[in-house]
Amino acid sequence: MSAATADHSADQLPRPTRLSEVKGWFFTADQLLFDWFLRHQQDREVAGDLLELGAYLGKSAIFLGARLRPEERFTVCDLFDSPAEDASNSREMAKSYATLTRRAFEANYLSFHDELPVVVQGLSASVSEHVAADSVRFAHIDASHLYAHVHGDILAVRELLTGAGVVVMDDYRAEHCPGVAAATWQAVTGHGLRPICVTGTKFYGTWGDPEPYRTGLLAWLAERGDVWHEVQEVNGAPLVRLSAKGAKEPAHPVSRHEAAPERAVKAAVQPAQAARPAVGRPAPRGALRRVALDVLPPVVTRALVRARKRARAQGPGGR
Repeated sequence: MSAATADHSADQLPRPTRLSEVKGWFFTADQLLFDWFLRHQQDREVAGDLLELGAYLGKSAIFLGARLRPEERFTVCDLFDSPAEDASNSREMAKSYATLTRRAFEANYLSFHDELPVVVQGLSASVSEHVAADSVRFAHIDASHLYAHVHGDILAVRELLTGAGVVVMDDYRAEHCPGVAAATWQAVTGHGLRPICVTGTKFYGTWGDPEPYRTGLLAWLAERGDVWHEVQEVNGAPLVRLSAKGAKEPAHPVSRHEAAPERAVKAAVQPAQAARPAVGRPAPRGALRRVALDVLPPVVTRALVRARKRARAQGPGGR
């Protein structure tokens, strides 16, 4: 679905002025790693598209969209408002994502980007019908928490990733979704997925060679004093574990609604300044007051009037 066919009823929804206002769970350590992996791939000219299974209200999708290169395609697959096909999945949707709607996702995403990604509304199992095999360089799986669905998502993504592609698994260790942990580590021990690193909430791995990523990541971590890390051994190979409490977040995409009130006031004040008399002497206070009343928005005008009344009441020595 393109921006041209977006649901424009979403235009009536509130717009976030910054990424932190978008609801969701996307912590600093994972923001740093998403940014690092995507930059690492770009620097080494790793080709491929981006994919996200499970979008919630779009927080990580907005972040990913800002790292999308012009020739690439970004696909987001989610049930949104569609009914799940089985009772257990429907119960999970009702419990975990009661506020989830496609309109809210689109409103959030379009607050930061000019166009929507390719949106596939349906079960994540259908993603292979919309994304070509061996075409994805970075995939984020954050859809169902049920073992059968997650297992299927992992196997589907394996076919979609390029040889150097990276897959990220959300909630691989959360106590409320053991099915994700079971499916993730089963992929490691039985389906050839090779771990690169883990944070408190996400697992990063590849079916290609993990060593270039691991070596580059450790070099980057060695240069940072604000990200803790250690190296453990899992399934006969190194695994980087890291935490970024207190670390500075990477650059966020800028919302088109950021500081909108300030921009409106500046835009309103400029015509007022243009209406002042030519250079030589200042305009009379009464003239400026009339220009302000004529040009400024009512909310600003009312504030100015209240301020003048307070100043008069307090007198010259008032505070």
